Amino acid sequence: MSQILNRILKLVGQREILISEHGYDELSADAILVTDVCDGVVDSVVVEEYPDYHKGPCVLVLQRDRNREPVHVLWGIPAGAESPAVVVTAYRPSADRWTGDFLRRRQ
Repeated sequence: MSQILNRILKLVGQREILISEHGYDELSADAILVTDVCDGVVDSVVVEEYPDYHKGPCVLVLQRDRNREPVHVLWGIPAGAESPAVVVTAYRPSADRWTGDFLRRRQ
């Protein structure tokens, strides 16, 4: 499992979570509930990792909402910090941009 995701899971378990302003905008735009994002990370699957991102390590994961619909969430941890887990963005992946399992970008 991803070290970044392991850190995120620990922080979420401790309720050390921050939703970025952009994250709130995207959650609202796609009618995704914050509770679904926070609860769903436990069963998430890593799609892509960005360990060297300049704002801090990030991981894009595939999660499911309460209706079992797919949701991509980009979780991060601020550079130089140990917490919180930050929801950078979240969206409903489009079938025309992602493979059927929503784990790989279409070429």
